[in-house]
Amino acid sequence: MSYTLHAALLSLGLFIGMLPLLEVGRRIGVHRLAQDPEGARAGIGTIEGAVLALLGLLLAFTVSGAGARFDTWRNLIVEETNAIGTAYLRLVLLPSAAQPALRENFRRYLDSRIKVNRKLPDIAAAKQELSAGNKLQGEIWRQAIAAVRAEGAPLQAPQVLLPALNAMIDITTTRTMAMLLHPPSIIFVMIFALALVSALLSGYGMAGE
Repeated sequence: MSYTLHAALLSLGLFIGMLPLLEVGRRIGVHRLAQDPEGARAGIGTIEGAVLALLGLLLAFTVSGAGARFDTWRNLIVEETNAIGTAYLRLVLLPSAAQPALRENFRRYLDSRIKVNRKLPDIAAAKQELSAGNKLQGEIWRQAIAAVRAEGAPLQAPQVLLPALNAMIDITTTRTMAMLLHPPSIIFVMIFALALVSALLSGYGMAGE
């Protein structure tokens, strides 16, 4: 099941769960009003306000965190693009015979990284493509090591090319971790629970209106 469909079903389930709780709360309120018209509403407004405020606070922090993670992820994409571009440009330092194979692997690697983004939010497919990209990283690194040690390679090639390749590889790990970071499950459980309690309290407050 895709992430989008899973989220949509959970949202629908929450909405459907809140509707009967509104009615249950209203009936409890009607029953309490019939038994104690004066004390049935005592303190309910304070409790309802506190629960709704806590729910709003959790929602605000969750949405704010999601926005921050999105900005971080977008910035990491730019950083990775720059890292790949820098490493690709520095291939010119290698002997001419070693460049075509490395450039071809770079193109394949770039295609693989683009596919990772396109396959999201299908996490399983994205991880599979990520694994293929990691294999290309290893191949590019081995080819680069052999090229900088080859006869005719400039002395500065290892100092210039290898750090750029290392940065290109490291940013992949950073982006992968950023992709996997989400709020703890307990936060979503609390939001669902508070939403259901809020529906019950709202229904209670609607009694007699």
